Amino acid sequence: MTKEDSYNNFNYKNQLDEIIKRSKITIVIFDPKQVLKIKSYWNDSLLEEITKHYSAKTVKLTDQMRMNASPETINWIDRFVSKEVLPLPVERDSSFELKFFKDAESFKTAIERKNNEIGLSRIVSTFDYLHKKDKKSYIVDEEGINMPWNNTMNNVAWAENPESIREVGSIYTVQGFDLNFVGVVLGPSVSYNEEEDKLVIDPSRYKDTGAFASRSDLSPEKNQEIKEEIILNSINVLMKRGIHGLYIYATDSKLRKHLLDLERRRKV
Repeated sequence: MTKEDSYNNFNYKNQLDEIIKRSKITIVIFDPKQVLKIKSYWNDSLLEEITKHYSAKTVKLTDQMRMNASPETINWIDRFVSKEVLPLPVERDSSFELKFFKDAESFKTAIERKNNEIGLSRIVSTFDYLHKKDKKSYIVDEEGINMPWNNTMNNVAWAENPESIREVGSIYTVQGFDLNFVGVVLGPSVSYNEEEDKLVIDPSRYKDTGAFASRSDLSPEKNQEIKEEIILNSINVLMKRGIHGLYIYATDSKLRKHLLDLERRRKV
C-alpha cells in the first residue's frame, strides 16, 4: 500500500517503509506492469523516494519463466499492452499458440477442447462486467460469452476446480497463477482506433471502481492517467497466464476485426 487503507488494516502512510523498518534485509520485487489499484500504485520515482534513504542495490530482471513463447511473441504482447497493435511475427511460434476468434462460441469451444486435452485451460476477462462479492451470479458479456464470473467456493484455487471451466476468472482470481492455455475476453473498455492504429482505453466502462479510488497525494490529472495504466496492466497480467497458448476474443467489433485481419495477413 502507498497510503493508509483501513479495509486492509493498514494504518500507516507507506507499507514498504514500514516493512523496511521492521526487517534487517528487505528484498522487493517490483513489476510496474502488475499494479492494479490506485491505492497500491507504485512507479520508479515513488520507489526511489523510499529506497534513497537506505543502502539499496537494484537488479534488473529481464527473463520471464512462465510462457513457452518466443521473444517475438512476448514482444507483440508487451507492445499490445502499451496500446500498440503490431503485425504478428512472420514466423509462427512452434511452442506457443497465439490465436484470435471471430465469435464467442468458437472461442469457448477452443478453450474447452484444450482443457479436455491437457487440462488447466480457463477463460478470464477484463473487469468490464459487474461482479460483486455477495454470492450472487453475475454474467460476463451476456450477448456473447454469456458465462458467470468466478463463483466456485472451496479450498482449492479457482482454476484447479474442474467446475471453473464453466466460469470466467477475474484479474484477482488468476494473478500469479499458471495455466496451460488462457482465453482472454477483452471487454468494452478496450477498443481500437483505425486512424491512429492503436488501442483505445475507456476507463468509464471498467467496472472495478474500487481500483480507481483517487488519492489526495496525486493530482486529478495523475489519478486519471493511472486509471488507463491500471486497465492496461490488468490486460498484461491476463495475457501472460498461459504456458502454451493465448486465445483472445475482443468484444469490440473494430478491435476484433483488426486482430483477425492481422492473422489473415500472416497466412497470405
